Amino acid sequence: MGLEHYIKDLLYRYNCVIVPGFGAFLTQERSAVIQEGTNTFYPPSKTVSFNGQLVSNDGLLVSYAAEVQKLSFEEMHQLIREEVLEWKSQLQKGEHLELSDIGTLWMGTEDKIQFQPTGSVNYLTSSFGMASFVSVPVTREVLKTEVSELEGKTPITFTPEKREALTVRPYLKYAAVVLLALTAGFSGYKYYKTDQANQQLAREEAQELVSKRIQEATFFDTDPLELPAITLKTSKKAIGPDKTSNKKVHHIIAGAFRYRTNADRKIAQLKEQGYNPSYIGTNSFGLYMVAYDSFTDADKALTALREIKLTQKDAWLKSVK
Repeated sequence: MGLEHYIKDLLYRYNCVIVPGFGAFLTQERSAVIQEGTNTFYPPSKTVSFNGQLVSNDGLLVSYAAEVQKLSFEEMHQLIREEVLEWKSQLQKGEHLELSDIGTLWMGTEDKIQFQPTGSVNYLTSSFGMASFVSVPVTREVLKTEVSELEGKTPITFTPEKREALTVRPYLKYAAVVLLALTAGFSGYKYYKTDQANQQLAREEAQELVSKRIQEATFFDTDPLELPAITLKTSKKAIGPDKTSNKKVHHIIAGAFRYRTNADRKIAQLKEQGYNPSYIGTNSFGLYMVAYDSFTDADKALTALREIKLTQKDAWLKSVK
């Protein structure tokens, strides 16, 4: 019937499989092992043992085999009893009972069944796919120890011929040192000059880029409220809408430029867009300021500012007398 095949299947899932009237096969987990003598690594596994005193039927083996064979429990129990009788008869004759992938059984002294597991199958499912291997030992520490021992036993000495050879041309040693120093000095000087030139070129490029950005920028990348207060010195001609009144004039600022040509260009652009722009002089930083429009009525100025900020978020209000 091949009862050992059912036993083997159950050993993967259970730690105890009882063969009714014969004994029990037990498994016990074993941690990974490194055998120092052979440098062999063995993964975690289950070791199989046999206990001939556990013979009571717990139903596990019979139920499993009956389900596989599509037989009733009683029929399978009878088949197992017949196979157990054959196993015992074989052992009583002094023969070895070989159970595939499980182990070998034989009758020992005092009529006790002895068991030797094969060890060819690892019944620990968590170690599936892991096999033992041999690692090559590292010998560098051994070689280092051997060299140290050799140096202790055999000190280094100079024969008269070698000593003479070393003292014949001592100037060659100093010449080599001088040549090495000159080479290092030249390399260092060359690196220093190259580094200085690269730094100078980087400074020039950065200065040119900053200058270009200043010329084109309107200086409103951040919130205008964070800028320092600006006091404008203007004449009545620069005020625009009201040239004679001393009332406070409210300018909606469009931008500030480093060069007057950029300010004039901005004014032309705003006129094309339908605004009433004007140049309102320079601030304390020397930047030319351009306004979308100017008002003496604060309410009108705020209304116009809200409309402009719908499309121009950088616009802000500056009031001067």
